[in-house]
Amino acid sequence: MEKVFKFDAVAEYNAVNNHETLHPLVSVIDFSKSNPWSWPSPGDKTIKVNYGLYCVFLKEIKCGDLKYGCNYYDYEEGSLVFISPGQMVEVENFGQNFQPKGYALMFHPDLIHGTSLGRHIQDYTFFSYQSNEALHLSKRERKMVLDCFSKIKYELERPIDKHSKRLIVSNIEMVLNYCVRFYDRQFITRDKANKGILEKFETLLIDYYHSDKPQTIGLPSVAYCASELNLSANYFGDLIKKETGKTAQEYIQSKVIDVAKEKIFDLSKSVSEVAYELGFKYPQHFTRLFKQRVGQSPNEYRSLH
Repeated sequence: MEKVFKFDAVAEYNAVNNHETLHPLVSVIDFSKSNPWSWPSPGDKTIKVNYGLYCVFLKEIKCGDLKYGCNYYDYEEGSLVFISPGQMVEVENFGQNFQPKGYALMFHPDLIHGTSLGRHIQDYTFFSYQSNEALHLSKRERKMVLDCFSKIKYELERPIDKHSKRLIVSNIEMVLNYCVRFYDRQFITRDKANKGILEKFETLLIDYYHSDKPQTIGLPSVAYCASELNLSANYFGDLIKKETGKTAQEYIQSKVIDVAKEKIFDLSKSVSEVAYELGFKYPQHFTRLFKQRVGQSPNEYRSLH
């Protein structure tokens, strides 16, 4: 049976990396000071690691390929990868002992309970991105991230007082806010690739309605489209929002309405039949959405056109 390494506590990960635990709920690790890593079972091609922590990894050299689901990501210098509690990461065998290089910010969910960051952590959607959607940093951006890590480390090395938690959490929040900005930059600089994804999305929706999937699956969902395009739902949603100004759900709905307008002109079919052909379980849901989008009910639209 394949072994899964679990890290539910900051101290557990610190111990593996020969790193002193300065705070039970948060740590900044400099991997160059860790013990050399060795493969636990040389014959295994991969190991699986399950984190019960929020992790921000800044890798400076290649150290094995990561795999989330079916997708691989080959770490490059200056790449940030984000992992949220409960995520499973698969690491490919790097074949020999080596000295890792880079940094990690790890924090337990308990650290941010009751804080502003705790209330808004779900807004940092990159924690649910796949590993092949990592953030690639410029030298300047890398320096800004490391400056924030340094401030957190400074607080960890001081005796804990009533200000410690607020200052540590606010600096973590600053790191994440910078990463929101850097991802915006990455979406822009990858504009050509993003346009290609948008074109594939369009084709996917067209093909969807030229198949029997609306009857067998129902309406196309954001999760379905993201999976078909080999993207995480959050990354896909953020990309579509930045490219079109619409959420992925709004974009899908607009395409559904476009198809609906064509079908409504087939007078041999009732509005209910059109709704079922589009993948709606209940015709009233179709009628409501159509009126919201078009300003007229399907029957009104049919009679006026």
